[in-house]
Amino acid sequence: MPKDVIFKMNQFDKSKEASKDKLLSLIASLSYRYGEFTLSSGMKSKHYVNCKPVSLSGLGLSLISQFLLEHVEMSSVAVAGLTLGADPLVSGVALAAAYEGRPLDALIVRKEPKGHGTEAWLEGPLPVEGSLVTVLEDVVTTGDSSLKAVSQLRNAGYLVNKIIAIVDRQEGAAEKIGKEGLELESLFLLDDIYARSKELLV
Repeated sequence: MPKDVIFKMNQFDKSKEASKDKLLSLIASLSYRYGEFTLSSGMKSKHYVNCKPVSLSGLGLSLISQFLLEHVEMSSVAVAGLTLGADPLVSGVALAAAYEGRPLDALIVRKEPKGHGTEAWLEGPLPVEGSLVTVLEDVVTTGDSSLKAVSQLRNAGYLVNKIIAIVDRQEGAAEKIGKEGLELESLFLLDDIYARSKELLV
């Protein structure tokens, strides 16, 4: 990791702009790689983004949770996401909300139903049917993972209007998600990450 990023990580700044800039540097240095990669979708790309090294760090999750929470609808009773990438996100955002005195629970959407017991798709304190739930995602490429989570939540009787991602890879997810009557919001675009990664190399 570049020395200037380590220096920034060890500083506490109450400025929202400075905090978001710090998060951008963390993702660009710890989560981004440039090269030749095959993505989970099977697509080839020169850009690889894996947010887990940041979302599973104390400072990273603290910053991510703060900024994701700002985008969660006030009428939402829970945040949810597809395991594994969204697991720390929903927990972090629910905790950040609790610190603000805002009631917000966390739900984890399984990729397959539980193999025993209730065979449930969802884990967590389930809201009453008809409740509004906001979906969280680490990185969106095609939008398929996010839409799978939305599908399971809707099947369970919940309303979903919005998906919030840390990074939008700008490869068609917004359009695909929009066609399903959903809004996609992201903290950063791939262009932002790529540009900052180049700055950190100077």
